Amino acid sequence: MCGFIGIVDEAGVAGQLSTGLQALQHRGQDSCGIFTYDGAHFPGHRGLGLVRDVFDRPVVERLQGKAGLGHVRYPTQGKGVLADSQPFFERRPGVIMAHNGNVTNYDELERGLAARSIHLVSRCDVEPILCIFADEVMNRRRVNHTADDVAAALRDTVRLVKGAYSVVFVMQVDGQPTLVAFRDPHGIRPLVMGRRGDAWCVTSESVSLDALGYSLVGELEAGEVGFFRAGQEPVRRMLEQREHTPCVFEAIYFSRPDSVERGETVYERRLSLGRRLAGEFASRGFSADRVIPVPDTSRPAAIAFAEELNLPCREGFIKNRYSGRTFIMGSQAGRESALRLKLNLIRSEFEGQRVVVIDDSIVRGSTIRRLLDLVWSQGPKEVHFAIHAPPVLNPCFYGIDMSTEAELAAPGYVGDAARVGGLSLEDQRAMEDRWAKDLGVDSLTFLSVDGLNSVFPGRRCAACFDGVYPMSVSEEHRLAIIRDRTACG
Repeated sequence: MCGFIGIVDEAGVAGQLSTGLQALQHRGQDSCGIFTYDGAHFPGHRGLGLVRDVFDRPVVERLQGKAGLGHVRYPTQGKGVLADSQPFFERRPGVIMAHNGNVTNYDELERGLAARSIHLVSRCDVEPILCIFADEVMNRRRVNHTADDVAAALRDTVRLVKGAYSVVFVMQVDGQPTLVAFRDPHGIRPLVMGRRGDAWCVTSESVSLDALGYSLVGELEAGEVGFFRAGQEPVRRMLEQREHTPCVFEAIYFSRPDSVERGETVYERRLSLGRRLAGEFASRGFSADRVIPVPDTSRPAAIAFAEELNLPCREGFIKNRYSGRTFIMGSQAGRESALRLKLNLIRSEFEGQRVVVIDDSIVRGSTIRRLLDLVWSQGPKEVHFAIHAPPVLNPCFYGIDMSTEAELAAPGYVGDAARVGGLSLEDQRAMEDRWAKDLGVDSLTFLSVDGLNSVFPGRRCAACFDGVYPMSVSEEHRLAIIRDRTACG
């Protein structure tokens, strides 16, 4: 999962890009980069780590240009190394590009490019998109590229590139510095656009628009491309559109609560998830004395859960925001120490109480076990866990960092139950009872798929929960994803 921002303005954009990236830092902490365009050159800088550490004032000041891109990366393809950080630059025709998402046929594209003597220098999957587009647009015209050239090249690019992606790039189009953005035909990954005076901004989440004083204009549609120039209205064209299926895991886990998605804040969505989860928890005959969220994503759901059941919602976990990354340690003592550095507990909120702990998801199952060790050490009377999403039963091939079934904990508790369309309520409750017994908790309750559907009606991508993938991924491509995951793990 990554985050990007692109801006075109009458003034320099590097400072804006740096500020906007900090608002998107939650989407990736491995690396970051900013490239700009001054009409002749593409100055840029990339580095490993956080935006605030990589982009100090001298670095930002040398990135002169009135159009540019910024990117924060968490790798789901390739490794967290500098060679894989974005944006990427292609000299012919002169274009900088960044993306969020996952290309599912990377190896196939790599072979096809190599057959044309175009060799990739990274394992980052925006690079084949960039190389294919550059080759296609250069085949149409060597210089003085037009919007027609770019749109035609993108149509051919989208036909070749499979997966889920939102892409942004900057190049000279119709003789003007132009910011261009497009989405895959299903619109799985997010892309919003905003305006401030004569300037335009496209980004992964609306929070970066807020940080820069831009007004949210809307979203590009699935399969649509937009051309943005300072002081002009955007030109929008359809490349290839299928059924729009935005990712629900964005709102459940990744996006900031103050982000707006299709007219509704993520915060409102999480409140709705919490209310529905409360009803399902109570219908199972469970009760508790207080509700405690695992920070930070689950707070809105926990607030609504508590209100629905007339229970107090308390802060039992205190998060250390300066602990840095808790890398995997080689011993149990080391792992527990790292978790305690990141999360400390308030004993009085647990001791002698029947607590229901609210969390957003359980993916690999390792964190919840370490968390439970800490919770039980505080002397609670009962411990109930409630998750404001269904169980993650299937890998994601579209950009969320859970791309193989071997990584997932839930399938081990399902048995022979049918998964396509999501578990039946009966099968899910049986799975929860088995898992709760294994964890040693009094209950475990996931939101049902019906509950999810009530909050996210209509078509959407929830394949990790219900096994319904908007686009098929061949066995060859699945195996390639697994190999890449194994090699980079």
